[in-house]
Amino acid sequence: MPYWLLKTEAGEYGYADLESSRRDTWDGVRNPSAQKNIRGMSPGDLAFIYHTGKEKAIVGVAEVVSPPYPDPTDSKLHVIDLAPKYRLSRPVTLAEIKADPAFSDWELARLPRLSVMPAPPEHWNRVHAMAGRG
Repeated sequence: MPYWLLKTEAGEYGYADLESSRRDTWDGVRNPSAQKNIRGMSPGDLAFIYHTGKEKAIVGVAEVVSPPYPDPTDSKLHVIDLAPKYRLSRPVTLAEIKADPAFSDWELARLPRLSVMPAPPEHWNRVHAMAGRG
């Protein structure tokens, strides 16, 4: 199963908002590389939700619940629908990830502006272990 990481500004739309919605559309992604990643998603895939801004941490996990489809506001872009799965036992910060050599090849550490990226299984498992959920 593919894993992903999705970035969002917590003050604009955070994991708590997704929990409140119980299902929502993940939109607003314009970067071509991030769009390519969205188009590669499938229902059942899991994604870390990463809060940017002051927090800079992975805070929870969501499930992709729709195939990618054209953004109703811009048919050149694609969106997906997400549902919350669970919060991490504790947030895992970007500083922790950058300090760990095991993450040196991950886009999160190398390409900080990319808003949608794959999360390789070894990174997925390591983040969960760091959060106290093995």
